[in-house]
Amino acid sequence: MGFRDHISGAMIISDSTSCINEIMSISAQHNHCKMVFQNIPSSPGHRVVLNLLTRQRLSDSFGINSSDLIDILANAMNNRQTPAEVDISKSLALKSGQEKVDLTKLPIPWHYPDDRGHYMSASIIIAEYDGQRNVSFHRQYIRDANHTVARLVPRHLRTMVDKARENGDTIPIVIVNGADPTVLLSAAMSFDEPIDEMTVAATLHQELNGSPLELVRLSNGILAPAHAEYLMEASITLQDDNEGPYVDITGTLDIVRQEPVIEVHKIHHRVEPIFHGLIPAEAEHKTLMGIPRAPTIKNAVNNVVDCVDVYLTEGGCGWLSSVVSINPVAEGDGRKAIEAALAGHRSMKQVIVVDSDIDVSNSVQVEWAMMTRWQPDKDTIITSNQKGSSLDPSRNPDGTTAKIGYDATLPPGIDRAPYTAV
Repeated sequence: MGFRDHISGAMIISDSTSCINEIMSISAQHNHCKMVFQNIPSSPGHRVVLNLLTRQRLSDSFGINSSDLIDILANAMNNRQTPAEVDISKSLALKSGQEKVDLTKLPIPWHYPDDRGHYMSASIIIAEYDGQRNVSFHRQYIRDANHTVARLVPRHLRTMVDKARENGDTIPIVIVNGADPTVLLSAAMSFDEPIDEMTVAATLHQELNGSPLELVRLSNGILAPAHAEYLMEASITLQDDNEGPYVDITGTLDIVRQEPVIEVHKIHHRVEPIFHGLIPAEAEHKTLMGIPRAPTIKNAVNNVVDCVDVYLTEGGCGWLSSVVSINPVAEGDGRKAIEAALAGHRSMKQVIVVDSDIDVSNSVQVEWAMMTRWQPDKDTIITSNQKGSSLDPSRNPDGTTAKIGYDATLPPGIDRAPYTAV
């Protein structure tokens, strides 16, 4: 399977569609279902797809249960493989491209009127510097025909850029759009140490697609997914420029910052390529944020009690709130699970712990469990002055926040009949 295999069943929009605000408007009219826009007058020969990667749609495409996806991700994190390098002649991503670089000719959406302009929101950056490789998501404002401005949060790539700039170096990169979802899920992961996310993707690709992840070496020396829709050879320059405003995952407007400028040197793409035009703050964005954190939370909870499933909620932006199901065996296991979950994902400010008979992705079932199994004065944990998330606009000026956990599990050994729906 590849990126295009996940497009199966999408609604086809054949009417002429503008990249400026109209793609999002039409998506909203259809409740953000999976859709392909085939007629983009500003980008003849190119298409746009969005709303692909929700947890359920991914699981259905891979032919697995949604709860199993978390365990498969965890296995890939812990059992990383080396991707396969293939000759450029085998790469579908290099079958076509632009003779002269012009990002404005690509179907890059301008979703929200309040955004600074056209943004690549679903593109990933592959960077190599000082013997390390990083693969990660970074929104990119299209400044002009051959430059973007990328928001680099203080994680691995920002550290690489800071080190390179101290040495007066630019960093060679590849901007990838329309990569296999196994690559996108891996790129959305974050680690405490500098792990090569492409080795996680290789394991995922083998497990979910039954074949090795194939990479191709581009002229700037960077290995990139051989069958992505777009591969853009570029470099992170020594210059900064304004980035933002931008509607972020919370649906609120992020501020203007000085961020690194990227210069694009070559644009390769497949024949009749399909641009992945993720809508910020919608389900696809929240899925890519949340799913890769679920294995970390589950692993932390499993250290204290048997954890069945984890779901980063859509209302919590796929980042700030989760529901965790467990099999408690001793008094206090629910509270232990709360503490472990919050420690497993320190940006989270709320966790609800339920029994394994509750579907963590079903908000009605979760609320029902709280209303029938939870007592506010006995089953709630509130802590203050904790590390907060920069995505939370309500955090304190020093970046801290309060956090809350709800234990909606039943005590072990209790007669469950009065607490079970008929």
